[in-house]
Amino acid sequence: MPASLSASFRAFLAGLAFVAGGAAAQDAPDALVKTVTLEVVDLIQKDKEIKTGNRARLVDIIEAKVLPHFNFPAMTALALGQQWNKANAEQKKRLVEEFKILLVRTYASALSAYSEQRLDFRPLRAKPTDTDVTVNVRVLQSGAQPVTIDYSMEKTAAGWKVYDVMVGGVSLVANYRTEFAMTVRDAGIEGLIKSLQAKNHSLPGSPPNAPEKK
Repeated sequence: MPASLSASFRAFLAGLAFVAGGAAAQDAPDALVKTVTLEVVDLIQKDKEIKTGNRARLVDIIEAKVLPHFNFPAMTALALGQQWNKANAEQKKRLVEEFKILLVRTYASALSAYSEQRLDFRPLRAKPTDTDVTVNVRVLQSGAQPVTIDYSMEKTAAGWKVYDVMVGGVSLVANYRTEFAMTVRDAGIEGLIKSLQAKNHSLPGSPPNAPEKK
């Protein structure tokens, strides 16, 4: 991840875990963000296993609370851009799975160093009939400029889903797009899948000696 994103990534994670399963799928997106962010951040701060460095516990929380509310197929397709059309159905399935694992493990790694931040939830600027909105949050840091977090969300039959996140004006999806495009150019779709697998196996929280998926 480029330095431009790494400095604010922990702050991004402070607001990322807003998507806990207890929130109603029909909640307004800004209310959903605020209510559940506070709930999950509180959970993370009080969890004794996380405080002792249990990375697997972090992964479990992210998988339970975050995954159901992110549109990973859409995020993967956006991250690949035009390269997405070069993949067949089976490759697309594998790409989505590996990208999902990459994000989960990265979140867990960053959350292990989480420090308390104050969050400023901005009013939603959208019409009640809108089905694609941006929810804005500011992370207030002592002695530093606030970090802006913009959640791109779409309303689906299963509720509001996140399909991109911008931290300090930098898109998480677009950040990966450049890297993915270079890998596909040099090694093809299969090369990208292998690259993602290698990253996933090296990140903290991954099973030791995990076998490569075929």
